[in-house]
Amino acid sequence: MELQLKGRTALVTGASMGIGRGIAKALAAEGVRLAVVARRRNLLEELQDELKAKLVIIEQDFMQEGAPERIAKAALAGLGSVEILINNAGGSRKFTLESTEAQWEEAITLNFTRQRQLTHQLLAQMIARKWGRIINVTGKSEPEGINGAFAAKAAMHSWAKGLSREVGKHGITVNSIPPGRIMSEQILRNYPPEYRKKQSEEEIPVGEYGQPEDIANLACFLASPRARYITGTVIPVDGGLRRYQF
Repeated sequence: MELQLKGRTALVTGASMGIGRGIAKALAAEGVRLAVVARRRNLLEELQDELKAKLVIIEQDFMQEGAPERIAKAALAGLGSVEILINNAGGSRKFTLESTEAQWEEAITLNFTRQRQLTHQLLAQMIARKWGRIINVTGKSEPEGINGAFAAKAAMHSWAKGLSREVGKHGITVNSIPPGRIMSEQILRNYPPEYRKKQSEEEIPVGEYGQPEDIANLACFLASPRARYITGTVIPVDGGLRRYQF
């Protein structure tokens, strides 16, 4: 299917590795001009070399005050517009009953507030063009216990649904993708091969962990003009790991 993405512009956060890198590569393959954000510039430069394309490289710690404004300004200066926003930056750490207010504040800021702020920095120029795509890479809705990121991602889903109802009339769609177990540096660091094998066999119906490309395929479609009638959705890409039916 021709996705009609050639010449579009996109900003991808958390693009240095894993899902963000996979989405950036897939969008580039469709002819999208990219601005990419991460803390490690060297990894973004490696991505640029791999793609053999000129990227707008933005080295930025998402947690820093004023980061969304700086990212938006740099992306707009480099691309001229941002038609597609991939909110992918984030991080998850298990909490306990004794987790501090500072830990909660960090989790909510990293996984919800900064994404919301960055989106609102870019909305006006999308509205002016009567076209835009906002895609949030979020998280699962079946927490095993307390986790600040899970709470933040639930907020993302609610905010995104509300936003979709406000901006649809401007040709802008807003959708969320909660990944399942997707192979990444973090997965390799946190889960040994024995655990991954056991979970794949016993909990994931398709029998294996996913790859960043599995998320990227959906992200590219949702970013395209062909997905004009899909908005306000939460679409898991998890090989059937989730147990809820909708």
